[in-house]
Amino acid sequence: MDAIDAALVDFEVAPLSIIATSATPFEPELKRRISALIDHADHVALDEVGQIDVELGRAFAQAALALMKTAGISADRVTAIGSHGQTLRHRPDLGVPFTWQIGDPNTLAEMTGVSVVADFRRRDVAAGGQGAPLLPVFHDQVFRSDDEDRVIANLGGIANITILTNDSSVTGFDTGPANRLLDAWIARHLGKDFDAGGAWAASGRVDDTLLNELLDEPYLRLAPPKSTGRELFNLPWLENKLGLFSRAPRHVQATLQQFTACTLAAAVRQYAPGASLYVCGGGAHNLALLDSIAALIAPNRVASTAALGLDPDYVEAVAFAWFAKRTLEGLASSAGSVTGAQGARILGGVYRYA
Repeated sequence: MDAIDAALVDFEVAPLSIIATSATPFEPELKRRISALIDHADHVALDEVGQIDVELGRAFAQAALALMKTAGISADRVTAIGSHGQTLRHRPDLGVPFTWQIGDPNTLAEMTGVSVVADFRRRDVAAGGQGAPLLPVFHDQVFRSDDEDRVIANLGGIANITILTNDSSVTGFDTGPANRLLDAWIARHLGKDFDAGGAWAASGRVDDTLLNELLDEPYLRLAPPKSTGRELFNLPWLENKLGLFSRAPRHVQATLQQFTACTLAAAVRQYAPGASLYVCGGGAHNLALLDSIAALIAPNRVASTAALGLDPDYVEAVAFAWFAKRTLEGLASSAGSVTGAQGARILGGVYRYA
């Protein structure tokens, strides 16, 4: 919920051409209400969910319209909008598994005059998969190399990796939290949305006892396919790990940053030793975090996806444009090797404007 990321992409140019991008901050009150839905799921009013669903659709539409205007591209030239939506709940681990994203695609289509493809994850869950991560299939399309083994790490709220080695088909999974706990902790103590450049974490020191407590999380020992989210990695989870011990908040921040580095590095060492690591998502700007990861997987190369020709801030937005294109072409955009589904599936529902 940092912002509404949008990318206008031309796929007629091989492999693709990004015409324009934007990051539109959420209106503060809407962001607060979305957070309340997610963080207080036991006390959710259905009327509030329904209204926020529509309001998010409107916000997505305004972002798309503004980007088209900036780029000088009229709606009739845009084939479709691929809209991931805002995840309210992701529970592939329940007896009746589900994943739920909101941001009404009907409203989005009506306001923009463009057909919309949305609701990408639920088909994979229905096919027995985790519904996440979805990006590995796109990463395989644009980042695979015959010259080196690669791991693409998306550092959003949760960290997920895509493994692109020359001796196997694409695989990937969620390694654990990326920015989720770091953002929540600094918001609580300093009132900031995120720890810019890892500066607050750098002011503290890693608490090895706490780090070992964090690493003693059963999820981390699960074999893939697996996915997770803020349903597990949240402040109550952290508070339980902290227990009765009193630690300075800045030291906790430093330890949380090292926790992200350790979980990601452990996954790379186990599943793609020797691979180069390319990072995208908001965490790509946390140079202190990247330095910690690099130290743990040395001498492997660590860089952002900018080195491969894609801005790390917009890999996800471009990916969902690509997913929408695949859906309209009747082509699969999931992989059972990643999510554990029974096979590849055509993802997303189509909401045609006309």
